[in-house]
Amino acid sequence: MTTTPAAQPASPHPASAPVGRTVWLDGDLVPQADANISVFDHGVLYGDGVFEGIRIYNGRVFKLDTHLRRLFASALSLRLDIGYTIEELAAATRATVDANGLTNGYIRLCVTRGNGPLGINPFLCEKSRTFIIAASIKLYPEQMYREGMSIITAATVRNHAAALSPRIKSLNYLNNIMAKIEAVDAGVPEAVMLNPQGFVAECTGDNLFIVRDSPLGSAVVTPPLHAGILEGVTRNEVMKLAHNAGYTVVEQDLTRHDLYVANELFLTGSAAEVIAVTKVDGRVIGQGVPGPITNDLIGRFRALVANDAPED
Repeated sequence: MTTTPAAQPASPHPASAPVGRTVWLDGDLVPQADANISVFDHGVLYGDGVFEGIRIYNGRVFKLDTHLRRLFASALSLRLDIGYTIEELAAATRATVDANGLTNGYIRLCVTRGNGPLGINPFLCEKSRTFIIAASIKLYPEQMYREGMSIITAATVRNHAAALSPRIKSLNYLNNIMAKIEAVDAGVPEAVMLNPQGFVAECTGDNLFIVRDSPLGSAVVTPPLHAGILEGVTRNEVMKLAHNAGYTVVEQDLTRHDLYVANELFLTGSAAEVIAVTKVDGRVIGQGVPGPITNDLIGRFRALVANDAPED
């Protein structure tokens, strides 16, 4: 029997770069058509490399230094020599943004292990390769920010943190991709991933927060690093915003039950920014609309990046 694929939900990931885009590749700004790497690059063959996704707001590269420090920490953990300093890559990133005439958009900065023979020994590779793409970005529709989104819990379990630290933002995203396929099949934009212990880790591309009652009032709660999450740059900024707004901010293990009975639930990420979730696994969260604390944090984050987005 022939079936018709379900319509895919909106995604916050970068749109395809238009013809004529300029890419920074190993020290040079080159036309998109000339920005090529070898089929023998171990980033292609084995997913051996690291990356960062960074936002541009009004010509400023949001938290650029923070993203680059995370990139270098990921590379250090993989024993991958980037071959540039943080300062050099910061300058290269700004040059790429300028070359593409962008004031708002998205940056993808990737470092691969480089060319090598077949086989997984990384130390037989010649040298690492670095490229920087700056492009426009396709966000979730504004209506979804006003009304919230539906998500599911994926059957795909988050990789064990003792196998490969999720704090390494590596080029191998198969674990997340398999969970993302479940979300697409279910007709929703995102999926919650549980860790091997059954606790909530994060979504396929975003960190997760709930709002629930506490003895001190409403608390903003998010899974801790040991739950097997990427330490998101936007996550950390939202935690600061929530703390400065007077909310109790807690890092604590969460179960699906905690999601189902939460007053509010929202996601954070470089692409998604801050967005409410109003339904999980078909269960309505709270009042079924973005809650007051979520809306407050959306407003505070947008105000942060509106005019003078910090680059450090």
